[in-house]
Amino acid sequence: MAGVPTQRWVARVNALCLHAWSKPLLFVLMLLPLVTLVAAVALDQLSANPAQALVRSTGDWTLRSLCLVLAVTPVRVGLHLPALARWRRLLGLFVYFYATLHLLTYSWLDMGFELNDIAHDIPKRPFILVGFTGYVVLAALALTSPSWVVRLMGGKNWRRLHQLVYVVAGLALLHFFWMRAGKNDFADVWLYTAIISLLLGWRLVRAVNFMKNKPMSL
Repeated sequence: MAGVPTQRWVARVNALCLHAWSKPLLFVLMLLPLVTLVAAVALDQLSANPAQALVRSTGDWTLRSLCLVLAVTPVRVGLHLPALARWRRLLGLFVYFYATLHLLTYSWLDMGFELNDIAHDIPKRPFILVGFTGYVVLAALALTSPSWVVRLMGGKNWRRLHQLVYVVAGLALLHFFWMRAGKNDFADVWLYTAIISLLLGWRLVRAVNFMKNKPMSL
């Protein structure tokens, strides 16, 4: 009878995910890192280099949000929680939100919003070029997230486009690696690489198994 409590637990979690307040609660939770950063700035509790701390923190939360997005499908499938799918779009928009903050803090605190300097800095430093490329792809995914765009593009084309999130994940890791390479500080890099590799590896195994079990068309 062990399966009965498990089924009840799954049903309750699905019901919670479908509840009207679940998305507003998720929205508030995803804003907490920003609130914490603003409070740290207001109370002068950042590190000795506040500008660097802000740029790094917004970059870290971009990666963390990306990990959450990539984790939705494995958790949804593995734990039989289909209602989790309704959180994926909101989490994806928060990836773009924190990536935008990351770009803005770099443009403001590092470059003083000097557009000419920024334009010369992007191609000059590989890790910034990779990060900016990832941001452009991410912007395309965010702009095509509304339901009316999905209907306009068609579900199949929309899904193909949004598979570029895997490219974004690779570019984000490369950006992070190159940024930390200058200081020979790779501890967090390997952690995020392991998490994202596991999440993408799960998808690869699932795709291979699907192809193996797919009936041959005559």
